[in-house]
Order: sequence, then C-alpha cells, then structure tokens
Amino acid sequence: MEFIREYYFDFNVMSDYMSPILDGFWLTLKLSILGGIFSLIWGLVLAVLRQLPGKPLAPVRWLTIGYIDVFRGIPLLIVLLLVSGGLSTLAAPIGGDVLPDFIGKPTWFGETSPFWYGVISLTITYGAYMAEVYRAGIESVPGGQMEAARSLGMSHSQSMRHVIVPQAVRRVIPPLLNDFIALMKDTSLVSILGAAEVVYVGRQIQSDIFNGSGLVMGAILFLIVTIPLARLVDYMIGRQQARYERGIA
Repeated sequence: MEFIREYYFDFNVMSDYMSPILDGFWLTLKLSILGGIFSLIWGLVLAVLRQLPGKPLAPVRWLTIGYIDVFRGIPLLIVLLLVSGGLSTLAAPIGGDVLPDFIGKPTWFGETSPFWYGVISLTITYGAYMAEVYRAGIESVPGGQMEAARSLGMSHSQSMRHVIVPQAVRRVIPPLLNDFIALMKDTSLVSILGAAEVVYVGRQIQSDIFNGSGLVMGAILFLIVTIPLARLVDYMIGRQQARYERGIA
C-alpha cells in the first residue's frame, strides 16, 4: 500500500513538476480545441456532401461515404503515423521535395510539426465520426421542412443552409460534445510523435525519477475538464427530452 501511495500519489513530486505538467496540459488543451473546431467544420462538410441529391452527384456521395467508413475504421494511432511520416517525407529530398517545408514540416504560429501533425490527424479521424452525428441530425429533421423550404423557392443548398442544417446542429450538440471528450482523451496519442503534451511530460518524469505521480497529475487535469463536460452533456440531453415531451403533450 505504501508503494502505491509513493509511486502514484507523491504530492511532493506533483508539486515539484507542476510547471512542466501544466505546460503539457496547456498543449493538450490547444490540441483539443483546434482539433475539435476543425473536426466540427470538416464533419459538417462531409455530412452535407453525403446528402447531395441527384445521380450526377452520386460519385461525390459514394466517395464521402467511403472516406467516412475508412477513417472510422482506422485507429487514430495509425493515422498519426501515416500523416507525420507522409508529410515529412514528401517535404524531404528522399520524397522528391514534393511539398514545401511550411506544409510538410509545419511550424505555424510557433507550434512544432508534431503538434500540427496531431491536429491534422485528429481532424481527419474525428471529422468522420462527427459527420455521422451530423447525418443523424439532418435525417431527424422532418421531410416536410425541406419541402416547405423548396416551396418557398429555395434551392436545395439554400434549404440545407438556412433550414435543415441549423435545426440538425441544435439536435446533435450533446453527441458532438461526447465526441469532443473522446477527442480530448485521444490527444494523448500525439505523444508518440514527440509533442510535449501532458502524457509525454508525465512519461518523461516517470523515466527520470521512476515515479508515476506526474501521470496521475495529468489524469487529474483531464478529469477536471472532462467531468464537467460530461455533466453538461447530461444536462443538455435532459433539456432536449423535456422539450420533446412538452411538444408531444
């Protein structure tokens, strides 16, 4: 029992290394926020492309469905390795210098290349998950809404933009928040690329002093953010259910 306390819950270690742990968690938050924002945008684009009408646009729909199926089925870890290895190689002489360094080895806004590889990989992967959430929201909007919009002279794209998508987004905010919580936890995988986020810092502390308290401190910081988000999701789901019950009544 004493070993568990000293190895996992040494508050002196947590205090001594608090600064680098907080710096690492700040990088985790930036990964989560940027990855979440880009995933929300990309997921909505994919969901709308999947709803395009007519036979001429069928290839676009099938390509979108294929993309969503593929990246929902591939582990994020593999995507991270493929993105980082592919972009860096294409920007190097061995890859023919196909890409300029500012794309293949991005250091935008002062962040490192592993940080941006992480953001790109999170966007590619979670955009596919969020696309399915958006699709469920779009398909839950009664068909009469589209018919009413078209009867007013709106095109399909105008109807989607002004009528269907706003209603769909309001309906799927709770599951999107759930996906954001999952995304935030998966930022820990970016540590394999050398990004100094909170898990990377915790592992460095563990290697240096053979103590896991830094990792536990990182886990506590995750819980400080994710538990309130989970309660917010519960609250929003409760509000939605109450609204629907009043509507039915």
